[in-house]
Amino acid sequence: MTERRRGAAQTSHVARKRFGQHFLIDQQIIQTIVDCIHPQPGERLVEIGPGLGALTLALLQRIPRLAAVEIDRDLAARWRRQAPDKVKLIEADALDFDFASLGTDLRIVGNLPYNISTPLLFHLMDVADQVRDQHFMLQKEVIDRMVAAPGGRDFGRLSVMLQWRYRMDNLLDVPPEAFDPPPKVDSAVVRMVPLPADALPAIDRGVLSALVTAAFSQRRKLLRHSLGPWLERQGLGGQFDLQRRAEEVSTAEYVALAQSLPARV
Repeated sequence: MTERRRGAAQTSHVARKRFGQHFLIDQQIIQTIVDCIHPQPGERLVEIGPGLGALTLALLQRIPRLAAVEIDRDLAARWRRQAPDKVKLIEADALDFDFASLGTDLRIVGNLPYNISTPLLFHLMDVADQVRDQHFMLQKEVIDRMVAAPGGRDFGRLSVMLQWRYRMDNLLDVPPEAFDPPPKVDSAVVRMVPLPADALPAIDRGVLSALVTAAFSQRRKLLRHSLGPWLERQGLGGQFDLQRRAEEVSTAEYVALAQSLPARV
């Protein structure tokens, strides 16, 4: 990695595998991500996992202050020393943190650890109505699943659940050599914009989750083998075309089916 491309925030800190740490060091990619976010003074930016600050410092060139959630105690202590007036440091596990406590119209960003990306995305759905947008770097394979259209192998439970709640765009791909240490997978950056209330189908999220989980439990078989028995138990047998595989049913169809089911107490 040439010195020109390495981030200014590189230090002697050793990446911790248990936190899934891979620090972004490619300055060109960092600036492209910041351009995609397009932060403005006065906005509520929240970064998940500021790490060594490659993205944080680039954002702070355009806005005076942001909040950051960091689980690594050493990095949290470093941020308290380094930029207490610019970074509102929250030492916490993002999987447990109540993002609603930070207010409304949040803009959430981050290079998310691959080992917790899916549960973290579901956790953030709880506060989607308080979020303006989210920009995340994730494993490319995960983003492919998030934005997948019906009919392909990438379309699955994650696709349906997130497409019900967000409009999503794959913004750019990021190679392993853009990180230190390099991960063994390709990465990408996704933009997630929560659908406004008047465009959001009114359903019980727990019902949709249970329905989609049942549908994709045997994805190589027709739905009559997986979703069929589940619908029978809900008293809706024979009211849905089950002569298809789970990936052949659109998000809109799954949502419409969930709307016909009673809410879970």
